[in-house]
Amino acid sequence: MQEKNKLKKSMKNENDSPVNRHSTAALREEERQMREMRCLVDVTTMVIAQGNVSLFEACSLLRLTRKQVLTLFPEKEKVYDLIYRPRFARIIRERLEKSPTWMN
Repeated sequence: MQEKNKLKKSMKNENDSPVNRHSTAALREEERQMREMRCLVDVTTMVIAQGNVSLFEACSLLRLTRKQVLTLFPEKEKVYDLIYRPRFARIIRERLEKSPTWMN
């Protein structure tokens, strides 16, 4: 029984090490950034898809969204272009097909 208690204490001490706390804090920060990015992309998608915005306004909104996402994840420009650029292009293309000429 004493060996189990010693093992538990040693495991607890390992989990409380500064390295693990730093890793946990970094992981939480990255998760927060991911949630912020998802929210930003989702709101941008909804505004463009459902909003009464012109093509110029949609493109401006996309530039701002991209800038903010790259502020959160500076070295992920290629990932953004691979994942989100086609998604936004599709939404704008579908929206323009359905919109009156004066909105383009």
